[in-house]
Amino acid sequence: MIKYELIIYWSEDDHAFIAEVPELPGCMADGETYELAVANVKTVIEQWIETARELGRAIPETKGRLMFA
Repeated sequence: MIKYELIIYWSEDDHAFIAEVPELPGCMADGETYELAVANVKTVIEQWIETARELGRAIPETKGRLMFA
């Protein structure tokens, strides 16, 4: 289950939806659809956390909503 905030937007340059995870530096994925971008970023989040554990790096705690609209 994803507990990290996701920022999802359409990129004209990439012709794809981009899903970023601000709390995990460099963690992002794309997809042809909104749903595919979310599915792809779930995989990337798991890989990000697995790599951080292997390298002995801290895994940020989830903070929930980072900004107010």
